Amino acid sequence: MQKDLGNYRKSYEKSALMEDSISNNPMQLFKTWFHEVEQSDGVDEPNAMTVSTIGLDGFPKSRVVLLKRFNHEGFIFYTNYTSEKGKAIATNPNICISFFWPNMERQVIIKGKAEKVAENLSDGYFESRPKGSQLGALVSNQSSVIASRDVLEKELKALEATYKNKEVPRPDHWGGYLVRPISIEFWQGRPNRLHDRIRFTLQEDWDWKMERLAP
Repeated sequence: MQKDLGNYRKSYEKSALMEDSISNNPMQLFKTWFHEVEQSDGVDEPNAMTVSTIGLDGFPKSRVVLLKRFNHEGFIFYTNYTSEKGKAIATNPNICISFFWPNMERQVIIKGKAEKVAENLSDGYFESRPKGSQLGALVSNQSSVIASRDVLEKELKALEATYKNKEVPRPDHWGGYLVRPISIEFWQGRPNRLHDRIRFTLQEDWDWKMERLAP
């Protein structure tokens, strides 16, 4: 089976990324871009991001998760610490996260180091989740092989009965990661494939070095 995609083309013409019109702080620029995507009403989940890790088998693996907070320190997401990605991060905390906002013709690519957030932050976010999502975190031994969908459904029903009138405790194996960026690249689509690429690299004095990259 073969399908030729050679004629799939689009001209990117919505915006530009120029050094004299952006913040010299990449976290501030990310905040600006994220706000613009939110206001554009063209992306269902603007906080959807791809997390790439190096697995225990030596292969890179990418998957989409949801960003739940960002600040001057970095980017926070939550997951099962014993999952495939959790085990990969425990072995090699160097990861990449990226955002693609096609309606704005923009990408952001972030390299950084992941570390577990404080337990009280994980507790606070877990408590804010709907009860069904809390129970889901208890039910799923993420990334492990299971016999069938019925296994999950039965376990969920049992837990629903157990915690019908009780608070659901955050499992120890579930919590957040903070990704502290060392490099943040902003990509803006431009005509003729001459895209704008601005990369910020963290320096030893904690300042950011801004550079333009060839498309």
